[in-house]
Amino acid sequence: MSNSPLSIKRFKIIFILCWLVMVADHVMVLHFFGLPWQTAIIDSAISNSLLLLACILVMQTLRYYLPRGTQYINIFSICLFLTIIWLLLAKLLLKLALDHFPGYSELLHQSLSIRFSISFLLLGCVTMISILWFNQLEQKEFEERKTDAEKLAKEAELFKLRQQLQPHFLFNSLNSINALIGSRPEEARKMVQQLSDFLRGTIKKEETQWVTLQEELQYLQLYLDIEKVRFGNRLTTEINIDETSFDLKLPALLLQPIVENAIKFGLYDTTGETLIQLYANKVENDLVIKVTNPFDPETSSPKQGAGFGLKSIQRRLYLLFARTDLLTTNSLPSEKEGKENIFTTVVKIPQG
Repeated sequence: MSNSPLSIKRFKIIFILCWLVMVADHVMVLHFFGLPWQTAIIDSAISNSLLLLACILVMQTLRYYLPRGTQYINIFSICLFLTIIWLLLAKLLLKLALDHFPGYSELLHQSLSIRFSISFLLLGCVTMISILWFNQLEQKEFEERKTDAEKLAKEAELFKLRQQLQPHFLFNSLNSINALIGSRPEEARKMVQQLSDFLRGTIKKEETQWVTLQEELQYLQLYLDIEKVRFGNRLTTEINIDETSFDLKLPALLLQPIVENAIKFGLYDTTGETLIQLYANKVENDLVIKVTNPFDPETSSPKQGAGFGLKSIQRRLYLLFARTDLLTTNSLPSEKEGKENIFTTVVKIPQG
């Protein structure tokens, strides 16, 4: 049930002022046609009080019944019906109150058609204003419901992306733990503890939560510690962060899938040592994060879309910022002859 226009203070003041002006005009017109001031005031008070009740009745009716399409004929009929009822009641009350004044009965009879026309026009104006008001409120409520629905859908999709990412990492970690139990039980226990800490942090954080870069790096370090147990000396990481960037904000759990993608393409198809580098700094009003990893073009195919992890990050950034240019990738030959090609992932996080 929507609020009446009269619930708005500004509208109520304007409505009352307009009504007082109309009452005053009514008195002045009747006095102009020869009625004493007292008679004119009583006529105006009775007529306009009944008309005010009719207008309020129309506004209240439209709170519960808003016409659609061809139903506007019903509103026309209601206005016509109320005007007729108003005229009959006003005529009856005015005769009872003022019929004893000389010449009043004749003036009343002659003015009935004008009274009817003006009242019907006024009721029609109030009705149209009310319809526009309630239509606007309904449209606003619809937009709010639409926004809420889109927000819920966005959060559901973000949650789905998160649920799709975590099992992949979890299964790989469990397989690594299984392989270490027999040969290196101490490292297996350590990895179980690290995995526990990592998953506990994942559960606590929400996809829509914003954290500082420093907090995100602390969480990323848990992931890297697990991966270093898995790959041993084959995995080397280098993190270079501009000091002014530590307090910049980014969506929680954003870096882990990017680094996981770099490890996947850098280590899975190679047997030697692999260096994963992460750089972060502020460029204009963006936090820019760059992750690089070597890859073998003969056994890896990072040019073709870098896998589900980066696609999910790109989709997540679009859901949060409505932009498709915040994640870019490229693969270039290494500057050093004989070295592996370099795959680079660049993410920009707007800072407001």
